[in-house]
Amino acid sequence: MGISCAGDDRLFIVEKGGTVRIITDSMVVLERPFLDITDRVDNAGNEQGMLGMAFDPGYQENGYFYMYYMFGTDAANSRISRFSVTNDPDSADASSEVVLYQWPQPEWNHNGGTLNFGPDGYLYMAFGDGGGTNDTYNNGQDLTDPLGDMIRIDVSAHDSTFIVPPDNPWADLVGSDTLPEIWMSGLRNPFRWSFDRLTGDVYIGDVGQVTWEEVDFWPAGDNSGPNFGWPCREAFSTNVQTDQTFCLDSAAYHSPVAAFDHVAESEGGQGWCSIIGGYVYRGTSYPHLYGHYIFTDYCAGDFLTFAEGGGYDVDTLLMTPTPGWSGFGEDATGELYAVNIANGELKKIYDPCPMGDPVITDQGDQLIAQEGVAYQWYLNGMMIPDATGQIYVPAVSGPYQVMVDFGAPCSLISDTLLFSPLGIARPTSPGWSVYPSPSRDRVFIQRPASAKADRPVHGMRGDAGLRIGRAGAITLFVDF
Repeated sequence: MGISCAGDDRLFIVEKGGTVRIITDSMVVLERPFLDITDRVDNAGNEQGMLGMAFDPGYQENGYFYMYYMFGTDAANSRISRFSVTNDPDSADASSEVVLYQWPQPEWNHNGGTLNFGPDGYLYMAFGDGGGTNDTYNNGQDLTDPLGDMIRIDVSAHDSTFIVPPDNPWADLVGSDTLPEIWMSGLRNPFRWSFDRLTGDVYIGDVGQVTWEEVDFWPAGDNSGPNFGWPCREAFSTNVQTDQTFCLDSAAYHSPVAAFDHVAESEGGQGWCSIIGGYVYRGTSYPHLYGHYIFTDYCAGDFLTFAEGGGYDVDTLLMTPTPGWSGFGEDATGELYAVNIANGELKKIYDPCPMGDPVITDQGDQLIAQEGVAYQWYLNGMMIPDATGQIYVPAVSGPYQVMVDFGAPCSLISDTLLFSPLGIARPTSPGWSVYPSPSRDRVFIQRPASAKADRPVHGMRGDAGLRIGRAGAITLFVDF
């Protein structure tokens, strides 16, 4: 199962058997399928069926959308076709199919699955290596077929053909047996992958073999043809199960940004088996998720995340024992959803703490935290004992933070505020005094009567005044 969006308030659920169903903005599943092509979809194998859907960038005007499914019998063929919606926006015309791209598969598995339009308007499709064990057919490093590769084609003519974009990495190899539609290579089974809707960067969940699952990344606008190394490499390591005589030096291959092992959790591992690539969150409802890539694993069921540009330090977003998550999707506003093929459920990704991080207000001689239930102040990252009020009066300069409890489970910490109390260093001459320090509204500078008076007393900016004390002592005060 997968999820797609037409740019409106509906979600389209791609069902493996060959139907597409609509979920309305009120979370109602329409009884009649949007599309039903079960008569031509080969769903015999576990990794076969209807696997991907993408709406044309001009869908609201032309009504075109594209499907990726397995066609035929046995190992079948990978097929990309265009369809049209009818006058009823909730019903497509199954007879409108135009086949645009088709390639035979040697085995039933490793078919990829996701179909996407990029920010450049081109259609992208990532295929698996053709199946078998350890890239049986040596497709991952073979540019004469699309298996183990991602292709990039221009379908804007809206006929039965496609055009190779002129800036594809191998577009100029006229007369070569290298396929010019190939955009990247060295993939094993990129079942779920996506574009960052803000930056155009590509994030790929590439399903591993017996050791590693990996997340691959490629920046927007770079058409240099990256090679991610399969089957010569798996994740960060040389694949010892592969004959390395035809492999290149490791520098020729682009490494993943994150990898997860297959070792069982009971043995201290992560227990992954089939990574399900997700999306970078660009919605507006949950500020703490913004800019984070969210993904999961079909077996482990945990939802993980890392921030863009954050060194790819992976955090756990949600621990769950539920297996079967098979795809992610985003709606028109950038909110994210996950679908589970094992139990038929669709879940929305949400943050139980939708408020922003707490804010500190600097009031000159005191710090005030944003209102919450409870507070804890920190200096230089260290907890300040007994500093548990909304207002804190610092005694020293330094970087301060506050953790505010907004109610379980939302205990959030603020950004760092570099604070210097408003005050004046005390004079070193005997008898002189400056008070209070730190100060807020008024500063007093007192000169003893014994001090020489051959110089005028200079004031400070503000409303100043003088007081003549006993024995001739002079106090200068300044109101701010």
